[in-house]
Amino acid sequence: MDEPVVHISGFRMDFADTTVVRDLSFDVRAGETFGFLGSNGSGKTTTIRALLGLYEPTAGVLHINGRPFKPEHGSRLGYLPEERGLYKKEKVMDVMTYFGRLKGMDRHSARQWSLAYLNRVDLAGKAATQVDKLSSGEQQKVQLGVTIMNRPELLILDEPTKGFDPVNRRLLMDIIGEQKSDGATVVMVTHQMEEVERLCDRIILLKDGTSEAYGTIDEVQNKYGGRIVRIRHAGPIPPSPHYEVTLEETNYAELSITDGTDEAAILRELMDAGLVIRSFTTTKISMEDIFIRVYGDHTQPPSSVPARAAAARGA
Repeated sequence: MDEPVVHISGFRMDFADTTVVRDLSFDVRAGETFGFLGSNGSGKTTTIRALLGLYEPTAGVLHINGRPFKPEHGSRLGYLPEERGLYKKEKVMDVMTYFGRLKGMDRHSARQWSLAYLNRVDLAGKAATQVDKLSSGEQQKVQLGVTIMNRPELLILDEPTKGFDPVNRRLLMDIIGEQKSDGATVVMVTHQMEEVERLCDRIILLKDGTSEAYGTIDEVQNKYGGRIVRIRHAGPIPPSPHYEVTLEETNYAELSITDGTDEAAILRELMDAGLVIRSFTTTKISMEDIFIRVYGDHTQPPSSVPARAAAARGA
């Protein structure tokens, strides 16, 4: 098997007497889009900063292309931090051209690429606008352009679509998908679970600084039961070793099948317990369902539990 682009083994990070990340190991393979998921404080940003040499790890190995990362290795790396960094008093085109030159492009190529990109993201009319006059979303588009303009081999994107409306989120996801199609390896930190399901080949979920789940989308879904049963009913739901009640409201519930039991057997069990079943549907467990189960409702991604339940009921 080819050497992974990113290799982390036995990573531990202590700050004073607090262990933030413990015994973390995973690989990112060449050409894949890898989802790096977790609630706030789970250790995602700490891991990325240690991988990029910004933190000295307490223990473990963190390699990019077979070696610890150093700034001189960064010409083919694109990093979009959650804390954006642009020269806000300069004009958009000047900023993009400057960063293009830093990344090895000549001035003409940097300007031509920037013009095409700004047109793609509907900012061509603001090429001469001072960066701090742009909205936060517009600044984020510029930052993404700066990140990808030299066609990096490895992209590390921290919340790339945070704060975007669905139209602009889809646009930026299309652009990120094109980077993968061009051969880039993408590591994406995000809370947008639909982005994870759409783009990611494999994922890791961090909880309290350790790996909660790691694998393909299907593998992670299967770990958490694989399927969700949604029912509209009358009567109390009995406990069972075959399912877990993950959401319960008045006359509506969601059950996660825990042991591979057939859906028809679940339905019979509920009816034998005296429940009046008004509707019974099954679906593949979503990454949002898994996120909420792992991290709790207080750290859920943007779509709320009530909104999901209402949508499932057809409300």
